[in-house]
Amino acid sequence: MWIHVRSRIKHVLFSGAVIFFLGGFLGQNSMAVADRIRVLVWDEQQPRQKVAYPEFLGRQLASHLEKSEELIVSLASIDDPENGLSTKTLEECDVLIWWGHARQDEIPDTKGVEIVEYIKSGKLALIVLHSAHWSVPFMEAMEQKAAQDALYSIPSRERQTATVRWTGPRQRKTSPLGQRNTIETRYLWRNGGGALVIEMERPNCVFPSCCHPSEPSQMRTRLPEHPVARGVPLTFTIPETEMYDEPFGVPEPDLLIFDETWEGGEYFRSGAVWDLGSGKIFYFRPGHETYKVYFEDMPLRIIRNAVIWMGGNEVEP
Repeated sequence: MWIHVRSRIKHVLFSGAVIFFLGGFLGQNSMAVADRIRVLVWDEQQPRQKVAYPEFLGRQLASHLEKSEELIVSLASIDDPENGLSTKTLEECDVLIWWGHARQDEIPDTKGVEIVEYIKSGKLALIVLHSAHWSVPFMEAMEQKAAQDALYSIPSRERQTATVRWTGPRQRKTSPLGQRNTIETRYLWRNGGGALVIEMERPNCVFPSCCHPSEPSQMRTRLPEHPVARGVPLTFTIPETEMYDEPFGVPEPDLLIFDETWEGGEYFRSGAVWDLGSGKIFYFRPGHETYKVYFEDMPLRIIRNAVIWMGGNEVEP
């Protein structure tokens, strides 16, 4: 009798322990999934990429990011239905990485507005790479950032009724050499004393000089304590890249994490962050569709760090 009861007690205790363990494990696993960052790598996938990236540049980035357990990574391209940017896709994304080059104007302006509204609400962060400086979402974001900065520069009582008016259409046009890429702004009173009108030139999101044949660049970490720079040395070399030269026609960044120089004396703000509403945009300049920049350890580390930081998690060393 005692043996039988003892056996049943052991069975109950063992079963309870298993249930407790599995419940705790599943609970932890479920919590871990909930805490993972959903990142979408959007890639234009132009054929020239195959010179350096046999499976396209976006797949190379996605393959690297997939090694991080805290990330859920998906890939989209311009030839997917709705250009890979449906509202449902954006709703299910925390960080959007954007590579574009030859087909920038195929993305509707309305989609750029939608993406930027997600950014402003804090639901989405945007990472823009290299030649995507002329992508629709980046240009829309820089216009709205310029307008935000102009509005914040006036007293709050005037800000309530002020409006921003653009002086011309959005263009992808390079400034002449020697011309400063300033954003011309004028403050006008309507009807001789009514609401304030801020008349602005759109940021052109470009630079006057670029594209020498492949050469090395020297990257410098300006904010070594920033999470995006975690594990990145104060200086490092990218052995083969393309050159961009300042001035870059964008609003002043809120943070400059990295800058870049070349042997010819060229200089560029190559890792910049802008705050827009409740969200953030990070522009990372290094890269080219036919140079293997995204096989290099440091650019890959920086992109991973940026995804984790902008997705709201702590960046580990």
